[in-house]
Amino acid sequence: MNRAPLVARKMLQYPFARAYSSVVLSSLGVAAAVASAATSTVDGPHTRPVVKTAIPGPRSKALLEEMGKSLSTSQVAFFTDYEQSCGNYMVDADGNVLLDLLTQIGSLPLGYNHPAVMAAVSSSSALTPLVTRPSLAMFPPSSWPELVQSTLLPLAPRGLSEVTLMMCGTCANENAFKAAFINYMDVKREKPLTPDSEEYSSTMLNQPPGSPKLSILSFMGGFHGRALGTLSCTHSKPIHKLDIPAFDWPVALFPRLQYPLDQFVRENEMEEKRCLAEVEEKMEKAAKAGEPVAAIIIEPIQAEGGDNHASPNFFKGVQSIAKKHGASFIVDEVQTGGGATGITWAHESWGLTEPPDVVTFAKKMIVAGYYTTLDKRPKEGYRIFNTWMGDPIRLVMLKAVAAEIRSKDLLSQFRESGDVLLSGLRELEECYPFLVHRARGQGPFCAIDCHTTNQRDTVISTLRSKGFNLGGCGEVGIRFRPALVFEPSHASLFLNAFEDTLAELSR
Repeated sequence: MNRAPLVARKMLQYPFARAYSSVVLSSLGVAAAVASAATSTVDGPHTRPVVKTAIPGPRSKALLEEMGKSLSTSQVAFFTDYEQSCGNYMVDADGNVLLDLLTQIGSLPLGYNHPAVMAAVSSSSALTPLVTRPSLAMFPPSSWPELVQSTLLPLAPRGLSEVTLMMCGTCANENAFKAAFINYMDVKREKPLTPDSEEYSSTMLNQPPGSPKLSILSFMGGFHGRALGTLSCTHSKPIHKLDIPAFDWPVALFPRLQYPLDQFVRENEMEEKRCLAEVEEKMEKAAKAGEPVAAIIIEPIQAEGGDNHASPNFFKGVQSIAKKHGASFIVDEVQTGGGATGITWAHESWGLTEPPDVVTFAKKMIVAGYYTTLDKRPKEGYRIFNTWMGDPIRLVMLKAVAAEIRSKDLLSQFRESGDVLLSGLRELEECYPFLVHRARGQGPFCAIDCHTTNQRDTVISTLRSKGFNLGGCGEVGIRFRPALVFEPSHASLFLNAFEDTLAELSR
């Protein structure tokens, strides 16, 4: 395989690490200082993977046994030394240094122990909300309006000016459902609600009209969370849903595109038209059954379901159908938002003529919640409510992250890293088609498939043994979720190891 010239050309353009000013961290006990010299890099002392033991190693195995006495351990991969982890590199409990292309399931925007974030949470102004953790919907601090307006509103998707904060991606989606239901009924309601309305008494018995028969339409392969409503809209893996009662809500097929895209243009267009026709059919069927769809929820990329993509025309078609039926169009950007695809919001690449009704977020945004328009705000208090309604320390962190992204133009670099990574994956599938295929992605948010689950698991475990951490998606996919400080040089380092691994497995 002749990949060296491509990598060499790209590598000439990018230095391995960018310099950051050193910061002096306070004694919060969050982590040790990652650097002390002005020439320190975001990766701290780490310049490459270093593997000393098997992964998991003896220390991780001992901790696993200890933890198993009181907590579930079936999903634990290995234990991590977070104080020693820096930038793109995580260090495990046995001292192994791994280039992390998964970054806590895509939730670390600037990697581990980034100096700017550490400085932000170490400031005296961050200590009080960290210790007090106010109930923001009832007793917000006096600094809260300015912090929200200076941090969250500049990041808002175009056309959306209202933000509601939550604790995680699941509850962001769950409460987006509630907001959609409330809005749907507000539009349909002929007269204002009063405390003596039949709605008030009937809802206490879970009966109409207070508890109306409404539904959410979702897509096969989607993942939106593990609460009861979101789990009813999750269709990625059976184990997530097994034994849990679910709402009988409509689910439509999501397109299964054929790759390479330029060789299957007509086939993919027909597939998307077929899926849009089914969405229309499901909407009409739900309305006739007396359980109309109040919202359609969709991911720009079906992450947990296998990194499934669709064209902008497909998403425009879904939005058009939602609008036709008076349903909210909810775009779940929990995984793709905050720059994960190389742009702040993945849906903004679709060229929509009007914004989605709701955009949910979490992960790389650090704080969770949803954006919408002012008219979608419930008229009464306590309808979208919990004890905390977000976390002020997370917003302090997000402010530092957003400033770092702007000052370093990280998204431009991130897109370039994605070009290196995705082009390398495509070259590898050409060379080893019997091992990997269907390389796809938007920015570094990309994936490649093996042909069987066992084959995929072998590739991941082999790469982990060489010091590269990544994860699976769907049944056979390998997914990449690096931090925004991921550079083309990191991509090249990984691709060389990936090529070596595929060569070994093909012998």
